[in-house]
Parts: sequence; C-alpha cells; structure tokens
Amino acid sequence: MTATAASLPTLDISGTPRVPFGRLVKVELRKSYDTRAGFWLLMTIGILVVLAETIALLVTTINNEAMSWGDFVAVAAYLTGLLLPVLGIMLMTTEWSQRSAMVTFSLEPHRPRVIAAKYLVGVILTLLTAAVAIAIGLICNVIYGLAEGGSDWHFGMDGLFGFLITQTLSMTIGFALAALLLNTAAAIVLYFVYKFVLPFVFGIASFYLDWFDNASKWFDFERAQAPIFEMSVNTGAEWGHLLVSGFIWLVIPLTIGLNRILRAEVK
Repeated sequence: MTATAASLPTLDISGTPRVPFGRLVKVELRKSYDTRAGFWLLMTIGILVVLAETIALLVTTINNEAMSWGDFVAVAAYLTGLLLPVLGIMLMTTEWSQRSAMVTFSLEPHRPRVIAAKYLVGVILTLLTAAVAIAIGLICNVIYGLAEGGSDWHFGMDGLFGFLITQTLSMTIGFALAALLLNTAAAIVLYFVYKFVLPFVFGIASFYLDWFDNASKWFDFERAQAPIFEMSVNTGAEWGHLLVSGFIWLVIPLTIGLNRILRAEVK
C-alpha cells in the first residue's frame, strides 16, 4: 500500500506565481459595473450630478445669484458624498451577496490581497467620480459666464484637495461598515443612520447640553471632517478630533471586519 501511494503522481504548485495584483484590480473594477446593481449605481451618480448641476445653473442664472466653479462642484460633492459610500459597500459585500466568495478566494487564497484590490478600485472610482463632477462644474460655470457676462473661476487647490479627501473618506466609511456586517442592505441602513440620524441626535443633545457639545467633537466624524473642506485643520485640537473620531468610525469597524473576513469559513 505504501509503495503504491508513493508511486502516485503529485502536482507541485509551490513554484506557481501569485495572481498579479494588477489583474485582481482589473477583475474587481469589472465586477463593480458588470452587475445591474453596480451599473445602475454608477449611472445614478452620473445622472443625479448632471441633474443637480443643471438645476443649480438654472436657479442661479434666473435669479442673477453669484456662483463660482467651486460652488458648482460643491453641489455635486453633496450628492457624490451620499452615494460613494454605497459604492464602497457594494464593492466589499459583492462576494457575500452574490455567493461568489468561494470562487474568488479559491482562485486567490490570500484574502488581504483581494480586499486591498477592492479598496483600490473604490479609490479609483471615487477619483473618477470627482473628476467627472469637477468637469461638469466647469461646463456649468462656462455656461453661467456666458449668461451672466462673466465667470468666477475661484476653486483653489485647498478646495480641490479637501474635496478629494472628503470624498475618499466617505467611500471608506461605507467600505468599513460593509466589512463589519458583510451584508449590503444592513450596511447601507447603518451608513444612513450614521449620516443622517446620528448628526441630528448629536445636534439636539449639543444644543441643550454644553458638556455633550464638547464631548461630541471626539466621536462625531462628520463634524470633525468639516475643516477638511477648506484644508483648514490647523490646531492640535482639530487634528485630535479628526483622528479619534476617524479611529472610531474607520479603524475599529474595518479591523473587526477584516479579522472576520480572514477567519470566516467560506461555504
């Protein structure tokens, strides 16, 4: 029996190279728009940005209100800031919602590389979305200038970097919550609770309780991000608020979620 077992051919894959990281990124990028949900989410972001910018252009032109390039981009930033976290959620939960985790992690057993590829795709799509929003804002500002006799091209590098950073943070929050829950619907609900319900509750509590107003600066991440829009995080206290609240809402859920993914039995 031993001789028979020893004579059986074996397949040595120890020298087989890993799947190139660039290929993982390409696969995850394709998966982001290759489903109906992903495709229509990206389309919805684009359509809503164009619609909102058009409305802003019409209203400001009819009422002769002052408008700059940065103002048009700010209109788009509000919408993309709401929808980019959903994109981050869908990127992370794809394998679990579509039951493709076994295939993905069989082809690439090193799960951290897959997760890193997913996050990089999220950053790439965030930057592309921001570029589209900036371009649409530029077009609207040109049309505004033709209608009003002049355009205000104030945007500023601080505003540009602040816009890119806050958009990336928004996507990252969705990505972290998705890693924690591994369920698309639950992560989206939790994100909107974080985005709308908690700031409302924190605002009421801060209005009536001075001690809560001071304390909430350390765990209200939305409030702590406000200075980033103008890249005006100057004081040590502002940096402290940003780092501590970011640790609570980004690092903790992402760490727990990644540990769960790395240890989970894929079925």
